Amino acid sequence: MNALEVRQLNKSFGDVEAVRDVSFAIPEGAVFGLLGRNGAGKTTVIRLIMRLYLPDSGEIVFRGNPAGQAFRDHVSYLPEERGLYKKMKVLETLLFFAEIKGLKPSAVRHTAMEYLERFDLADRANSRMAELSKGNQQKIQFIISILSDPDFIILDEPFTGLDPINIHLLKDLILDLSRQGKILLLSTHLMDFAEKLCDHIAIMNHGKLVLSGNLAELKQKLGANSARIVADNAADFLERHPLVSSMEAFGNNIDLKVQHSSDLQQVLQDMLKSGLQVKRFDADDISLQEMFMRVAGDILPEASNV
Repeated sequence: MNALEVRQLNKSFGDVEAVRDVSFAIPEGAVFGLLGRNGAGKTTVIRLIMRLYLPDSGEIVFRGNPAGQAFRDHVSYLPEERGLYKKMKVLETLLFFAEIKGLKPSAVRHTAMEYLERFDLADRANSRMAELSKGNQQKIQFIISILSDPDFIILDEPFTGLDPINIHLLKDLILDLSRQGKILLLSTHLMDFAEKLCDHIAIMNHGKLVLSGNLAELKQKLGANSARIVADNAADFLERHPLVSSMEAFGNNIDLKVQHSSDLQQVLQDMLKSGLQVKRFDADDISLQEMFMRVAGDILPEASNV
């Protein structure tokens, strides 16, 4: 069953067509990745879902009904831009936003302190927001987005400003929320985290949807004749190999494509014969990064769905 359906959304700002005929569905309990390059239209779609913008045409349906006030009561939104009152204190800020969602401050104070403890911010409860680093302000905004215990959580670039330790902490919290049955829509440029967190994705390019569906099924469909490799100093060798039709290297992590699936075993044998240290060779597999590079470089005539 789908929790949210986006149906043929269109939105223009003057002569700029920001979103064109975008449709996708988010199943109940899914972690859904909305991905795309800068300016692809992701944030505009999120703002349309949140009714911060009104669409020129199209509709948004939540659990079978048009997304109106009932949806707003179930959803929480972490925007890409910070919207904190700099003179307010940290705990005061959390309780203020909880009250806006209809909760009594006394009812959420303990939970708010637990989240501050988890994010190593309990000692800053009485600090003013302006005194916090950008990363710590981002953590406060994330706590705000989940403190009301919403069913549906929209996170627009939630990892912005966070160091690697806090990125992993936030990742673990997102997984905890997913295990609780929460529906999450995640927009991020960090493809490795999106691949680990999301079970469904939609990729946008220039306002259009170019790929959407179940991530495992999309990887199976697009991963034919492809391999994900971890090998030391193998990029030059593979770039020259006659059976390799395309390749993308990220240090020792390499995604490649060949013409025929049987060519993959020959490539592996040739790598071993050449003395290369192959630490990983996943045939008929493709990374989300490679999927993104394939479809976000050009506008496809129609979105691909699985």
